[in-house]
Amino acid sequence: MNSALARTLEALLFLSSDPLSVEELAEATESSGEDIADAIAELRDDYAPGQRGLLLREVAGGYTLASDPLAEDAARALLGRTRHSALTPAQLETLAIVAYLQPVSRPEIARIRGVNAESPVATLLDRSLISESGRSEFGAVLYTTTSLFLKVFDLRSLEDLPDPAQWDASAEEVGELRDRLLAAGDARAGTTTE
Repeated sequence: MNSALARTLEALLFLSSDPLSVEELAEATESSGEDIADAIAELRDDYAPGQRGLLLREVAGGYTLASDPLAEDAARALLGRTRHSALTPAQLETLAIVAYLQPVSRPEIARIRGVNAESPVATLLDRSLISESGRSEFGAVLYTTTSLFLKVFDLRSLEDLPDPAQWDASAEEVGELRDRLLAAGDARAGTTTE
């Protein structure tokens, strides 16, 4: 690392628990956006995958230093930290609804899921993956994803979310599913279809 600015940015990224935007870095160092971009490029070279134990990652609209996944087991053994348990299917489903439809209220989430959403929403709030972001015209609390959500799912922004249209069923798949559901319903009712 050659430039003093790159070293300063490295220190700021090391000290910050949240990703830092180019604007934040420029303001803190009293530098231009172009100078920050050049220093980030220098850091990107120094922290290229496979070079060091840390990686420079662009997430949540900014930059952060993260440990190389290769060191995860050793770090866990040294620090003795237990990871959060995996999210349940209900929590993941709720998180997906918030991610794609935000801002969205708990009643809307419950309507989409077809079941009460209180517990999954509470867990996602506790884990700081979603946050309250105002109220709907009817007074219900609205929820949006957080920068931690972007960081955990390695997304630069919400535009990096996969396009849900890629999972749309074809007419043939819809027909097959309909036939299977009708057959299952008939089997439960004790009837058969010809």
